[in-house]
Amino acid sequence: MIKNIALGAFLLISGVLLSQNTPMSGAEAKAFVAKVSSETKTIKTLQADFTQTKKMDFLDKSIITYGRMSLKTPDMLSWKYTKPYQYSIVFKDNKIFINDQGKKSSVDAKSKTFEKINKLIVGSSNGQMFNDPEFSVSYLKNGNFNIAKFTPKSAQLMKYIKQIELYFPKNQSTVSQVNMTEASGDTTNIVFKNTKANAPVAASEFSL
Repeated sequence: MIKNIALGAFLLISGVLLSQNTPMSGAEAKAFVAKVSSETKTIKTLQADFTQTKKMDFLDKSIITYGRMSLKTPDMLSWKYTKPYQYSIVFKDNKIFINDQGKKSSVDAKSKTFEKINKLIVGSSNGQMFNDPEFSVSYLKNGNFNIAKFTPKSAQLMKYIKQIELYFPKNQSTVSQVNMTEASGDTTNIVFKNTKANAPVAASEFSL
């Protein structure tokens, strides 16, 4: 189940995918990284609603889910799925805590593929994701977004992840969309909306 929960909203972003992405120049990439890193230093919390879509080759229809993401620096992150089922996954204390419609469990998050993805999400709130030693980063742009594309360096991680793209609207420094392509070719994507930075986040968001 964890492997299938990564990130997306493929149906809602078809217009973005059709727009042409072009590489940033070295100067543009440097300015983009500096801007995001500077402007996100003051972020302590983030909350957003999300639409996630998982597209798998052996299924005719995409799996679409809805929920709320909550983040509290330095390393607390929760995904609470509300439709079409109730499911919560919380990252804290280097563990993953899961509540699958009342059935609770926990696993060690160290070296887990999904933990790597969430590390990028946490890093996107403070600009630190650009320095992750496990990924090489390239920078793209189109008319609406600046895009950071992360490619795994290790053969172990490449068994699961082909690439992860973080989309930043031109007028903001927080991520509005994440696209992941797995090694199998399956895609998981998310689009955030109603994002709030530095608003109070209840402790219950990080408990099950």
